[in-house]
Amino acid sequence: MDLPLSDLISMYWSASKWQINLLVIANMLGGLFLGCLLGYERWYNGRAAGMRTYGLVCMASAAAISIIGYSAYWYGGHNPDTVHGDMTRVAQGVLTGIGFLGAGMIMKEGMSISGLTSAASVWMSSVVGILLGVGFYAAAIGLTLACVLCIVLVNRVENILPRHFSLFVTIRFRREHNWTVERLREGLDPFGVTLLEDSITVKADQDGAEWSFLVSAKNRRMLINVVDLSRDIMRIDHIETLSIQPARN
Repeated sequence: MDLPLSDLISMYWSASKWQINLLVIANMLGGLFLGCLLGYERWYNGRAAGMRTYGLVCMASAAAISIIGYSAYWYGGHNPDTVHGDMTRVAQGVLTGIGFLGAGMIMKEGMSISGLTSAASVWMSSVVGILLGVGFYAAAIGLTLACVLCIVLVNRVENILPRHFSLFVTIRFRREHNWTVERLREGLDPFGVTLLEDSITVKADQDGAEWSFLVSAKNRRMLINVVDLSRDIMRIDHIETLSIQPARN
């Protein structure tokens, strides 16, 4: 292809190309704003993924989807009939890629799982970016507000509704003590917690035995005080070490 410089410049910097670039930039800025709005709640509550992460995800998703809609203008618009972008495949790739990013936010320690809400919401921010990229601005704004309200309001509703507060407990007993499930249950009963027997795991060696199990509050509205509970459990005879952590997700 032998084209003069003026024709090449007009292919890449024509008025229509400027309009398309400005529209894509507007979509990207909208994605950045709505993504940061989603990320603010996570950042405010001290989560690892904050405004920058959400803003970048949403903005990148909007940019990736936006450029697919103008495939006829790719490469200066030369032979536009041979260039066709498949928006569904790009959307699938974006959602899959952000899914891997969200999986990296999920942390499991013992029976405690954290990061599920952050992973779900960062995946949601990519959907907001896709909506912006295809031009559904009202739907993108509505989804952003719905996501924020869901995270904030549903969390408050969960705190009001009755539930069982659970803890993951690990106790190491001395070798000379022959502990049983019945004695453990009877020992925990005065502290206002119930032993969940199907959660018990035991590790034993020559120095003693280590029991790991879940306990839940008898009163569904009572929040277990970890400090007081650990102090009470340590009064049980033949305990060497004790570990207590929330069993939540």
